[in-house]
Amino acid sequence: MDGDGERGVDLQSFGVRLRRMTAEFNRIAHEFAHEHGLHTTDVQALIKIFDAVSPITPSRLREELNLTSGAVTACLDRLERAGHIRRVRDVQDRRVVHLHYLDPAKDVAAAFFRPLGRSTDNALRRFSPEELRTVAAFLDAMNDELDVLRAPPGSP
Repeated sequence: MDGDGERGVDLQSFGVRLRRMTAEFNRIAHEFAHEHGLHTTDVQALIKIFDAVSPITPSRLREELNLTSGAVTACLDRLERAGHIRRVRDVQDRRVVHLHYLDPAKDVAAAFFRPLGRSTDNALRRFSPEELRTVAAFLDAMNDELDVLRAPPGSP
């Protein structure tokens, strides 16, 4: 690809690669949404719920997806009706609601995304552990930079 030279990859060619991969991920997510009667935002919400280290709250999901409260409520209503999630009140504080991705829905998603997982695994096998650590470090740095861009002006 143009822009690749002895210094590595230039910003433009790197950006093209990232946009191509992002566009393909978005296409796959859109296909999943279409097949399951969901909105693309619903799939983004499912990914956030799935990736969360502990159960996520609707307000945290709203922040993560940059949606209004009403949009999050509509999204969660659709996901709950479709059997993908369950809202569970916190036993310590009943005002707090946690979102849980249901196992049968996880199985449906796993079956759909299995080819993507295989492709990812195939790509990973082409690189040494050291190269993969470098890629992971780059992705972490990019996500850190994106967090800075997303932060409200004047925040630390």
